Amino acid sequence: MSEIILMSDARVAAVPVEENGEPLVDVRPHLRVDDRKHEDSRGAEVHLRQGVLDRLLRAQALLPDGLRLLFVEGYRPPALQRHYFETYADGLRAARPDWSADRIRSAASRYVSPPEIAPHSAGAAVDLTLADAGGRELDLGTAMNANPEESDGACYTGAGNISEEAKANRAVLGEALSAAGLVNYPTEWWHWSYGDRYWALETGAPAALYSAKELDAT
Repeated sequence: MSEIILMSDARVAAVPVEENGEPLVDVRPHLRVDDRKHEDSRGAEVHLRQGVLDRLLRAQALLPDGLRLLFVEGYRPPALQRHYFETYADGLRAARPDWSADRIRSAASRYVSPPEIAPHSAGAAVDLTLADAGGRELDLGTAMNANPEESDGACYTGAGNISEEAKANRAVLGEALSAAGLVNYPTEWWHWSYGDRYWALETGAPAALYSAKELDAT
């Protein structure tokens, strides 16, 4: 297995950002949206940068007949991202009191990006899965957002402890999204991004295109 670079890696934080000013846009007119995320009353989670949405539509066009992307969460306000990270890190800290602060940060970043570099807060990342034409969610091996502890690592994109059907569905999803220019965070099969620091590091781009922003920022 190739090296998995975590979001906490110094190489990710070292990537420069050249903000290109693309707006956050509502994906609901364009994609099937699941309503399981309701943390933000303004509907922040159904927004993405225009360039990310364009690539998702390209990926959807590449899927086999009868399949659609099922969008779950995109943009995440910085304060909410910080809450998610700190809550998960606190749980790890309670379970592993012998771990150093650096080890807690690294372990937490398998599941939640550190707030200062989080792709979701830049509108660059999307959590999504596959559905059939009737909206039925396909089997991709774990529930979306299953963490490494509760899934015994099956949330990792290349995990071997899932069914052959789930492996095949992950391959279909990955092939379409990769062809459209997005990159996967390999500890979360559902997390894909474009234009963020992680994407830049993985693709060799000289800089990220999007920095963290507030939904109503211009």
